Amino acid sequence: MDNNNNGRHKGVAVVTGASAGLGRAIAREFALNGYDVALIARGIDGLEGAKKEVESLGRKAAYYAVDVADADAVENAAEKIEKELGEIDVWVNNAMNSVFSPIKEMKAEEYKRVTEVTYLGQVYGTLSALKRMLPRDRGSIVLVGSALAYRGIPLQSAYCASKHAIEGFYDSLRTELIHDKSNVQATMVQLPAMNTTQFGFVKSRLPNKPQPMGKIYQPEVAAKVIVYAAEHNRREYRVGYPTLEAIIGNKIAPWFADYVLAKNGYEGQQTNEPEDPNRKHNLWEPIPGDHGAHGTFDDKATYSSPQVWLSLHRDKILQGALALGGIVLGGMLAKNWGREED
Repeated sequence: MDNNNNGRHKGVAVVTGASAGLGRAIAREFALNGYDVALIARGIDGLEGAKKEVESLGRKAAYYAVDVADADAVENAAEKIEKELGEIDVWVNNAMNSVFSPIKEMKAEEYKRVTEVTYLGQVYGTLSALKRMLPRDRGSIVLVGSALAYRGIPLQSAYCASKHAIEGFYDSLRTELIHDKSNVQATMVQLPAMNTTQFGFVKSRLPNKPQPMGKIYQPEVAAKVIVYAAEHNRREYRVGYPTLEAIIGNKIAPWFADYVLAKNGYEGQQTNEPEDPNRKHNLWEPIPGDHGAHGTFDDKATYSSPQVWLSLHRDKILQGALALGGIVLGGMLAKNWGREED
C-alpha cells in the first residue's frame, strides 16, 4: 500500500544515524513525503528494521553499515547510494554520540570519539553531499543541531562542544554557498529534549539513569521539521518553545543560565532509578537489536508543539495578517471617504 504523497517520487534522501531514535523517525517522514531513503548507521538490526518501515510506506530503501567517523566509509557509501538509488537530493546529518559524565571524570579518548561522530561525522557527510550537489547546482543539506549548540549544560560537555562546533561549521558553509551563488541549500535544525533511544544507549557515569531535561518531545515532531527544512531554504529552524527560550535566554543573560543549570542541571538529567554501571553503551560499538525511534519516556513526551506549527506556517500567517490589515485599512479609508462626501 502506498501511503505517501499519492505515490509521487520526490527524490533520494540520505539519513545518517538512521537505525534508531530521531534518525529512524526522519527516515519514516521522508518516506511519507515521497522520498526513497538511504539509511546510514552502524547497527545492522536497526538498519534492517528502518528499511522495512520505509518499504512498507511504498518507497525504496537501502542501508549502509557505516561509522560516520570514518570519512572514507561515508564517501564510499555516497558512491553506492547514487548507483543503487539515484542522485542524492537531500543529505541529513543526524548521527550523534555522547557521554554523561562530569568533565573531571572524562577520558581523552571519549572526547575524541564523541567529537569524531557528532561533529566530524556531519562534516564528512556534508563533504560527500557537496561533492555531488555542487556540480549539479542543486540539493539540500540539513545539519541537525540542538539548543545545546548555543548553551552548554553540565554532564554533557563532549556533546555540547560538538554541537557548538557544528554551528560554527554551518555558519561558514552557508556563507560560502551564498558567496558562490550556489543553488545548493543548507540549513540547521536546533532540537529540544526528545524521547529517543540515546538515553539508554550512551555511556554514562551518573548514579541514576539519564533522562531528557525539561519538556520532552517525541522524535516525530523534529522529523517533520527536518523534512520541511530540507524543502524550504531558511537559515535555521528551532524546534519547540524550550529551544527558543534557551537560545534567546542565553544571548540575553548567560550568567543567569550558569546559575540555573548549576542548581538544576544535575538532578534534571537523571531519573530516580539507579543506573546499572555495567550497562552496555554504544560509544564504540552499536548495541545489537532493533530499538525503534522512541525511548522510555512515552508517558512524558508530547507529539505537538504550537511553536513548531507557527514556525512552519509563518509565511501564511504573515500573508493572512497583511490581508486582514488591508481589509481593515480599506474599510477605514472607505468610511472616511464617505464622511468627506457627506
